[in-house]
Amino acid sequence: MELIPGNSLVTATPEEGRKLALELALHSIYAIQPDENVLRAGRDVYTTDPEELIASSHVVAIEFATIAAANNYWR
Repeated sequence: MELIPGNSLVTATPEEGRKLALELALHSIYAIQPDENVLRAGRDVYTTDPEELIASSHVVAIEFATIAAANNYWR
């Protein structure tokens, strides 16, 4: 599994950075829990619990902030 696609956080646009942030978050989840059956078993809980959804969004936001900094905030 490639945890950082292309081994770079540099993207051309913030939109690409946001997509990369989502991809990195997903890669992290699969790296932590590689058993897809276990992941799917918990999906009903975390997709309907507002606190779990907020926590997931927070992970993506942290990834995006890291990518934005690596891109000098696209300036």
